[in-house]
Amino acid sequence: MAGTKLFPTQSTHSLSFRHFFALAPPLAVSYPTRVPLDCAKLSRLRVLAMAAKKSPKRLKYSTPRVPKIDDLVYVEVDPSGTENWKLEPVIELLNQGAVGVIPTDTVYAIVCHLKSHSAIERLRRIKNIEPSKPLSILCRSLRDIDNYTTGFPRGDGQGHANIFRAVKHCLPGPYTFILTASKELPKQCVRYGTTTAKYAARKNVGVRMPDDAICQAILEKMDAPLISTSVKWPKENEWMIDPVVIADIYGAEGLDFVVDGGIRVADPSTVVDMTRASPKIIRLGKGPKLHWMASEDDNESAVYADELIPSAT
Repeated sequence: MAGTKLFPTQSTHSLSFRHFFALAPPLAVSYPTRVPLDCAKLSRLRVLAMAAKKSPKRLKYSTPRVPKIDDLVYVEVDPSGTENWKLEPVIELLNQGAVGVIPTDTVYAIVCHLKSHSAIERLRRIKNIEPSKPLSILCRSLRDIDNYTTGFPRGDGQGHANIFRAVKHCLPGPYTFILTASKELPKQCVRYGTTTAKYAARKNVGVRMPDDAICQAILEKMDAPLISTSVKWPKENEWMIDPVVIADIYGAEGLDFVVDGGIRVADPSTVVDMTRASPKIIRLGKGPKLHWMASEDDNESAVYADELIPSAT
């Protein structure tokens, strides 16, 4: 395998994986038995902050001054947020149009920059998401939500509750709120072409503000929200919670990086539809049902939920 340069600014210092592991002491690493991984591969992912994994798909950038990234970058970060300095390469990659995996306060998410149209298309291809399916966005603040959506319902003095005040108390948190998209949001992110007549005219988007130190550190460095979709087993409706396995499975599909924030629990966010007269839960997850939320019991709306939920973390 080709060597990975640990110090890019010093061209004379390079170290191959074979040489590295010959010098490094053995590491004790535990991993799930569900997917068999050979020890060499597992160690390669765990030991280096930037581990290389060849991919048949190549990341293409629009500007020639940005180098090609031929290898998957694997960054292991402490979930507490004490090692966020390790995230600088990931932030740079996202700004250049990369597609990768980061942790949230629920499950892992495949993400890319909201303003990179080519990255959004690559994300859809990697996850095999149809153009008619909507995508969620990860926001760093309520200001981002106001910019890319029409916002949360506010009281009008005629008996309609000020939901915005209630929402502020549960964000950041494990909720995905469905809101009407504004013109600032690229059309690739919203649902268009749906066959469900009741929602055909709507252009909605799922919005999240995760309460996760790693995720927040990345979002704070971005100039726009991240497009997001959940990570599931191929051909199975189950969330993938181990970043090592995610890198092994999706790396070959064209991922550019994986941020390892530890193994998560398969508990997705609670999805709340805010586009109606009263907020309704269409998927109950990690976020508890609050007094101002109603439960979903409409069959036709359940079809709509099925179309949205695959992208919600």
